[in-house]
Amino acid sequence: MKVLTKVRSAVQKRAAYIRLKNEIANMPQDVAIDVGLFREDAAKIASKAIYG
Repeated sequence: MKVLTKVRSAVQKRAAYIRLKNEIANMPQDVAIDVGLFREDAAKIASKAIYG
């Protein structure tokens, strides 16, 4: 049971990472500038946000 919980958690984190990365990468440039993000850093930002 514990293994399934860990696997489920890992899958949920991966899905959240992919969603966040895509949201950042596809946001309009002016919005990204307004919030202080670089779309090119989407993978790094999403990884830090989801995995710590």
